Amino acid sequence: MNQDRVLISDLLVRGIIGINDWERKNKQDILINIVIFTDLRKAGESDDITDSVNYRTISKKVISHTEQTSRFTVEALANDIAKICLGEPGAEKVNVRVEKPGAVRFAKSVGVEIERTRKN
Repeated sequence: MNQDRVLISDLLVRGIIGINDWERKNKQDILINIVIFTDLRKAGESDDITDSVNYRTISKKVISHTEQTSRFTVEALANDIAKICLGEPGAEKVNVRVEKPGAVRFAKSVGVEIERTRKN
């Protein structure tokens, strides 16, 4: 597997996530970080975005999904995001971190980080 990476850092989205009643009614900040492992050699030579994993396209899909879905856990949302990323041509592996800033008193943020690999 190639170790080139496409990075999406600190994508801030508002969505419904959580198990408490108030969390089911009010949108919260959700902080998303994504690392997509892919082979960027062809894109580096061609200077053509169609030869790469397009971070703008993925960001739009992740934002739309996060805003429209209603998950109970950050684990489930992270898994959804990993599936979105691995559905893109060229994405071999993905690392997804989903955090809820301010969710726990005295903590800047809490969340999960997962790693998934494309199944051939």
